[in-house]
Amino acid sequence: MPILVGISGCLLGERVRYDGDHKRSRYCTDELSRYVQYIKICPEVAAGMSVPRPTIRLERHANEIRAVIPTTGADVTAALTHVADRQYHQLGQLSGYVLCTKSPSCGIENVKLFNPTTGEFQRVAQGLFARRLQELFPALPITEDVHLEQVSLRENFILRLYVYAVWQQLRLSLNHSQLALFHESVRGLLTLQQPAYQRLTNMLAADTDEFEELGHAYSVGLMQALAKPSLVKHSRTALLPLQTYIEQQLPHSTVALLTQLALAFLPEA
Repeated sequence: MPILVGISGCLLGERVRYDGDHKRSRYCTDELSRYVQYIKICPEVAAGMSVPRPTIRLERHANEIRAVIPTTGADVTAALTHVADRQYHQLGQLSGYVLCTKSPSCGIENVKLFNPTTGEFQRVAQGLFARRLQELFPALPITEDVHLEQVSLRENFILRLYVYAVWQQLRLSLNHSQLALFHESVRGLLTLQQPAYQRLTNMLAADTDEFEELGHAYSVGLMQALAKPSLVKHSRTALLPLQTYIEQQLPHSTVALLTQLALAFLPEA
């Protein structure tokens, strides 16, 4: 089964931006594409908007943030937010997501937010599609195209992509004992995150019959702990215990695919 990664359509060179242009990421098209299969989504187009189209800006109104078309005053907040809900099943198959930076729909951070009262902009917002995506799938590794241009952030995303892809495969048949083995296999990845490792250990020690809820909470806690660019100095070496574990649990073809991803992008000692 291929490693599925969601991506903003404009990053693949599709002319779907408001001005009819694109923001092609050469890393995504020329490098990462050799190891993953993309599922491309442009939230604006998926919401029924045209190309080209009037610009959208995020505005603060009381205690909420809205997406507004300044030239018409139209509120497109619900349209952009509901794209993720409508494609919930497809998004749930993904092992990672690459979003377009600073976009009012896709930006993860530092998106312009307009204050109608003061007439000022601040780069403090998050794109509406990106926010809803994280609400629906809090464990999903997400990054922006600009982050992939920085070595440490790129390696961190690949590390999380690898681990989450493994988790997606294993969770289908995990039981309590196998989850404990999985947890032990990722110990090396949390060397600099001992408090997080201990919290996860305590979580697994809890007496509960709600295994599905436990697995979800564990995956969220693990992926949040791994979202630290300086977490592991030699990621590939730290992955060896996990790779040994999955070799016993997953089909050879899946292990080979994951190994190719690690060999291509992660550092070793």
